[in-house]
Amino acid sequence: MAESIKSIIQGFLITLEKERSYSKLTIKAYRNDLNRFYDFLKNYHGQDNLDLGSIDRQTIRHFLGREYEKEYSAKTVARRLASVKSFFRYLVKAEVIEDNVTVHVKTPKVPKSLPNFVSKNLIETLMNAPPADTIAGLRDRAILELFYSTGIRLSELVNLNIGDFQPDKKLVRVLGKGKKERLLPYGKVAENSVVHYLKKRKLSLKPVFYDKPLFVNSKENRISGRTIQRRMNKYIQLVAEGKRLGPHLLRHTFATHLMESGADIRAVKDLLGHSSLSSTQIYTHVPTEKLKKDYKQAHPHG
Repeated sequence: MAESIKSIIQGFLITLEKERSYSKLTIKAYRNDLNRFYDFLKNYHGQDNLDLGSIDRQTIRHFLGREYEKEYSAKTVARRLASVKSFFRYLVKAEVIEDNVTVHVKTPKVPKSLPNFVSKNLIETLMNAPPADTIAGLRDRAILELFYSTGIRLSELVNLNIGDFQPDKKLVRVLGKGKKERLLPYGKVAENSVVHYLKKRKLSLKPVFYDKPLFVNSKENRISGRTIQRRMNKYIQLVAEGKRLGPHLLRHTFATHLMESGADIRAVKDLLGHSSLSSTQIYTHVPTEKLKKDYKQAHPHG
């Protein structure tokens, strides 16, 4: 039976990849969470031969309690539970079990933190960090500008083709989570950076080149997400500090600067490709923080 549970987990992960188009990183997180849950079940019941239908909410609560005992954060424990809940929904749908006991297990409260971002006065320094006299430098400048100009996700940027650009409308088409397509506006600076990079490759935004990948490595193959992360980290370290630097920081910066300038939260939600406002609402705290800072600086008794 142990092997069958493993195969059921594997079937669930394949569903996430093939039907829901989840990223490899997300699937890796699901696999890690569910493997931890499976190992807990074996120890909890003292056997490998497990019946998924016998798992109750008390078992799941004990699992969460053990994760807390191992000093994992509330955010990590909440993610573990989210993975287990998704798995149990899959089990019910696949008719492996009849009842989803996880609906009765409350998600741990996770303290919300403000997103990190690059301040406006350091943006130009960051954008000018890559060298302008090499093809790799021009490519990295174009990548930085697109991240900041559009708020695009790393996976979305990696998969861009030249034909995804609509230069007459100043829009770029991206394929987001769940294969949802959206159009993102981009600025003149980002467009110039892309054009200069393509010119160095003896290409342009003309239809004849539409099927070619936008960003490539030295062998003209589509650049990998890992390479982009490594190179972006190098530049971002010049203007920011922290454990979680990288392309996602530029996505936060894009959203933060829009909100600081008074953009409507619904517009920011659509630009980021969030499925609900709850994911975007963290940015509503940013203008408040800015107001407090401005107040302290400007008010005589601040």
